[in-house]
Amino acid sequence: MAFLSSHRKDKNSVIEVGEPTITIQLPIYNEKYVATRLVDAVCQQDYPKDKMRIMVLDDSDDDTVTTMSNTVKKYQNLGFDIEHIRRGTRNGYKAGALKHAMKSTDSEFVAIFDADFIPPNWYLKKAMPHFAKSNIGLVQCRWGHINENYSALTQAQALNLDFHFLVEQKAKSNSKLFMNFNGTAGIWRKECIDDAGGWHTATLVEDLDLSYRAQMKGWKCLFLPDIVVDAELPVQMNGAKRQQFRWAKGSIQCAVKLLGDILVKRKIAFDTKLQAFIQLTRHIVFPLMLIQFITLPILLASDVNLYIVSFLPALTLATYLAMGPGAYLLVIHKMYKTDWKAKAKALPYLLVYSIGMSVNNTVAVFDGVFGKKNEFLRTPKYGIVKNDDDWRDKAYNLPFSKTTLLEMFFAVYGILGIFIAIFSNNPIFVPIIALQAIGFFYIAWLSFSHTRYKRPQSTKHKITKEEKMANNFYKLALGGIFAIIIIGGFMAFTGYANDVYPLDISVGLLDRILATSNPQTIIADINAIKANLPETGNPVWIFPTDSTNFSRIQSDLDTMLISAEKIAAVPTDSAAYHTGMLDINGRAMSIQANLADAIPYMYVSFSNIIFSSIWIAAILGIFAVLNKKKQKMQEYDVSKDV
Repeated sequence: MAFLSSHRKDKNSVIEVGEPTITIQLPIYNEKYVATRLVDAVCQQDYPKDKMRIMVLDDSDDDTVTTMSNTVKKYQNLGFDIEHIRRGTRNGYKAGALKHAMKSTDSEFVAIFDADFIPPNWYLKKAMPHFAKSNIGLVQCRWGHINENYSALTQAQALNLDFHFLVEQKAKSNSKLFMNFNGTAGIWRKECIDDAGGWHTATLVEDLDLSYRAQMKGWKCLFLPDIVVDAELPVQMNGAKRQQFRWAKGSIQCAVKLLGDILVKRKIAFDTKLQAFIQLTRHIVFPLMLIQFITLPILLASDVNLYIVSFLPALTLATYLAMGPGAYLLVIHKMYKTDWKAKAKALPYLLVYSIGMSVNNTVAVFDGVFGKKNEFLRTPKYGIVKNDDDWRDKAYNLPFSKTTLLEMFFAVYGILGIFIAIFSNNPIFVPIIALQAIGFFYIAWLSFSHTRYKRPQSTKHKITKEEKMANNFYKLALGGIFAIIIIGGFMAFTGYANDVYPLDISVGLLDRILATSNPQTIIADINAIKANLPETGNPVWIFPTDSTNFSRIQSDLDTMLISAEKIAAVPTDSAAYHTGMLDINGRAMSIQANLADAIPYMYVSFSNIIFSSIWIAAILGIFAVLNKKKQKMQEYDVSKDV
């Protein structure tokens, strides 16, 4: 993709095509902070009024309805052909609104903008000439970011979107690969929409669905990197997660819906089929990341040999860094030229953000695969432009979801994985595990800290006593959750240090016994091993065997100690010495095997299982109480609206 985006030039000519009729469709739902800004920007387009029709597709059920009604009337009085369309239903969500609008659309072209976009007044003048060729069905323009530097979260999203547009979309546009519509900041030829079958409501990404169906019909989609339309990035983590969830699940839904037809259609080139398969199924990488994250500490704890080739772990880490941060830096340098260093500062945020989203997106993938139907949940926007703008006391704030609990679990699991990698003498894997653990902590922490129980329904709303109490309760519960996590991490660390680490030390001492011929050293090491190991007990509490019985292991150590004391009193070249050493070495290897069997069971001892159950139950309990409190606040909001 990077090669195609930088080495292929767009062959589509740009000539004057006049000023054809165009309908600008603005699908909105509860966007009172940004909807007026959008309509103002659209009505300022440098385009003949008699050739431009504006349709405000308003499915809102809050103050946005009144705001839009007044705004539309204002521009109608100024001579604009603008309508405020109310379906009275949200069936089909955004796709349903667009489908409804197409029934009364008779213009040659259709432009679409989401509520948080701000098209410049020259947008139509610059974009329309690119429809010079009759086979061009869509022109997609690049997204700008009006609040890119608001926070680390917005910087990460901005960089991620720039990669998508300036590398991926540009490469597809410059080749015969399939390019997707991004749902907004684009213009369609109406004939193309009709020919492709119109808007469908079966998936959460109607834009991707329609653009693929259009290209399967032979239409060309064109990306215009030089026409930038500014938009507002999500500033709340829960909103960003909702957006990522919708994109991930929608892609899988489109894969299920379209891939079969794409693969069997003869007119589609093989490389295009391959690219379509990769794009539609690429979110499967997130479940694979989680599987790798879960299995690596287990393999390390089980003492599985991951060093089939001695330099393989180092090579893996080097490849991980080269294909990840290293490749990103090269692309950033090519994308931004002289400004690349400033943009590169956001790369660590992007890596942590992308990795941390793997839990959220994995849930989305499974939802898409198994066909679970979800409501189209919009990403709330707050009109955030300046760095000192605040969104926390505004409407539309989203609470954390159940996925946050999973993210917390994986974050703690990652900390345990780091300890396991260190104490199992595999520190080379620590950076990989740590980066993922940091990502999960980052996403979980912001999901909690960005949650608000202040749910104002109008601009005149004052925070009530109930809302203040709910907010204080939430803060206490949040502190309780993280206190439990810290206690759990501390207990896991001390448990490892007291139960598992002594066995690891003993295995190392047995290695030293096998490598030495000094009886005094052997005696000292055996005494150290005896002190490290439990005197009695068996870590295998279900179907135990004698090989992991610590009483037997201690008995074998006593026998080894007697043999070592005997050979210490005889010449090293005597037969008795050699016989004694053979006995010691044989028992040392046997005990090593016994400890290797015992170590994995030390992690799942009966006490550890009980403690883990209590620990998880405590977090679930607090989460359940928070969820119940959230429902009560929602019920309170509804009662106030009645």
